[in-house]
Amino acid sequence: AIKEKYSDWAEFLIKELTGSRTAPANLLEGPLKGKNTVDLIVVGCILEVRDDSEPSVYWAAQVQCNVGGRLCLSYVGLNDPAHYRWMFYLDNRLRPLGWAKENNLSMKPPTDRCDLRSSSEWTEALDQATAEALNSPLPLEVFKDHADLNTHSLRAGMKLEMVSPVEPFHILPVSVTKIYNEYYFQITVDDLTAEAPPTSVVCHADSPGILPVQWCLKNGVGLERPRGFESQDFDWADYLKHTGTEAAPDVCFPNASQSKGFCKDMWLEAVNPHQPAELCVARITQVKGRLLWLKLEGLTKPLPDCIVDVESMNIFPVGWCEANGYPLTHLQKTVCLPQKKIAVVQPEKQLAPSQPPDAPLNLCPSMAMDTGLVNGKYCCSQLFINHRCFSGPYLNKGRIAELPKAVGPGKCAVVLKEILTMLINSAYKPGRVLRELQMVEDPQWNCQEETLKAKYKGKSYRSTMRIVRTADQVSEFCRRVCERLQCCQNLFGPTYVSDTCPENCSSQTKTKYTYYKKRKVGRPSLGENAQDGDMTKPARRRKKRKAIFVQKKRRSSIVGYHTTESPQDSDYYYDDEEEDFEEWGSEASSNSLREEASSHSFQDAPRRGRPPRRAALQRRATHPNTSDRSSPRRTTRSVSCSQNQTANHTNTKTESFEEEDRLVLERNPLEWSVSDVVEFITSTDCASLAKIFQEQDIDGQALLLLTLPTVQECMDLKLGPAIKLCHQIERVKVAFYSQYAN
Repeated sequence: AIKEKYSDWAEFLIKELTGSRTAPANLLEGPLKGKNTVDLIVVGCILEVRDDSEPSVYWAAQVQCNVGGRLCLSYVGLNDPAHYRWMFYLDNRLRPLGWAKENNLSMKPPTDRCDLRSSSEWTEALDQATAEALNSPLPLEVFKDHADLNTHSLRAGMKLEMVSPVEPFHILPVSVTKIYNEYYFQITVDDLTAEAPPTSVVCHADSPGILPVQWCLKNGVGLERPRGFESQDFDWADYLKHTGTEAAPDVCFPNASQSKGFCKDMWLEAVNPHQPAELCVARITQVKGRLLWLKLEGLTKPLPDCIVDVESMNIFPVGWCEANGYPLTHLQKTVCLPQKKIAVVQPEKQLAPSQPPDAPLNLCPSMAMDTGLVNGKYCCSQLFINHRCFSGPYLNKGRIAELPKAVGPGKCAVVLKEILTMLINSAYKPGRVLRELQMVEDPQWNCQEETLKAKYKGKSYRSTMRIVRTADQVSEFCRRVCERLQCCQNLFGPTYVSDTCPENCSSQTKTKYTYYKKRKVGRPSLGENAQDGDMTKPARRRKKRKAIFVQKKRRSSIVGYHTTESPQDSDYYYDDEEEDFEEWGSEASSNSLREEASSHSFQDAPRRGRPPRRAALQRRATHPNTSDRSSPRRTTRSVSCSQNQTANHTNTKTESFEEEDRLVLERNPLEWSVSDVVEFITSTDCASLAKIFQEQDIDGQALLLLTLPTVQECMDLKLGPAIKLCHQIERVKVAFYSQYAN
């Protein structure tokens, strides 16, 4: 088709390429050859590094590794890893080999390491490294991005403020003690004791961390007093008068207030100042001018907040380590527990039995005696969220897996409120779970009212719930919540489940689990439930609403119909989040099912569970024009919708399907297990979605109840893939009606 589009391709090429441009030759030729500048620096390259205490002295260093431009350097003649240095390739202390000679500067070993080798050893090592470097010199393009130094206007004796060069956790008063030239000057930390040798550092006009006098006062940051300063209150005016010096003018610091867009609580990756080879996850705790306070996470020994400049070469964006294949010190569970983030640890922290009597408490001394007795009653230990347990029809298993494994310890009501909020936000429909939780109540509990919130499809829901306050009632409260949400009773609570749940809930499918649980737990008969439900909240007359039904995957056997049953226990429900749950439940259940459930105890459930359900499906398929006798109240809404859908399946759909698209089933899909469903989906053009069916435990019966709205909502699929999947489900339905419904 392409070949025949043009008769003369030579003419086409001339027409299209005349006047066009190609990539510049310098990008594809020369030393770069299309590479990034960073990639030109390879292991073994030789550079010159400026001395820390003398700006006119340089010494050669060899690259040991290059991590995204962050270079690990070893001084030539000193290959001991203890003396390795980490510097970013844009650091102006790095120069190409031969820089010092060209600019009439000295080549001497580092001042603080000069005594480690003899003079002849240093010279021999330098000559050997230089000869090797000349064979494969480092391209000068590496240094083309180095920023030019600006001139300064400082004078010796001027005072200013600076982040401590040794411990970058606080800001100190410092003095300009030496002017080298128009670019470099020496700063010394003020120390009035004269006991220790002075701490000095070479700086230039754009050095990070140097600040004008009064900067800390203007930005509300504490300024450390100089060592030996007698007065408790440090005042710059008195200090300048006492020392007979002057402050550096503000014009020397033109960029002292640029924050570069950094904000509090942003995350990044930063170098550990005590271990330059280590990069940590860091959180910005405050931003003042051009300085950031970073909380380094994951350290075995926590450090105070580290202060860095916004243009520091020791901070990197999130994902930098992963992109460059370098290990990142992650958050440690022992250092940053989930409950610390949630702030559920209360001031009245309980002394655990395992702690020695003299262990320190997080209490004020005045509170220790008053709260010691109360803590054991109103505080609970950790509550665990067991991700492997059955999540029930309301909660999304994938979202549950993203929750922390434990919450607490802390006040019972606070811990429970936090964990209930997590469960609400993990639901398919948070508003419905919010209504279910309102039902959990016991007059014998010692409770306090808490407000729970939920958001769904742009709507906000708020509900007041009574939550237990005492530790002895927490376990029963958790069990009742799990029972209400029809999930495993160990899904959350004080019991930790490592691999296998004692309830063996993970081996049950979503369709079979509720039936299994009802048989095992032995719920009371419908009469008791109905009576209890009527006392708590009488049913009201429901407002008229649009009769739009959404088929929902059935979670339990047919005997599960009663007035306090959950929405998912009926075949259909109104897709309206504002609708009252009790009103909805009374409408969705049928009279005859109530009578049937009340006349048979739950000991009959194993014998009666599944066959009536299959029979109901068969009646709908084989007699689309006749209503189900056992469901008179559903004739106006539920049955009519079911009959119309069934009629469409048996008549219209069957006629529209082509012969080659017709599916022949070897086994009744009602008997399919989860693995059978996954195998079928894998064999279709929707194989990429098979994992969702496995994760959500969808078996054959659940598959037949899936519709387009349900697939879009519960599987979080876009319209295109959802329609594609529903087409395959319709094929199964059509085959079921034609092969097994009769």
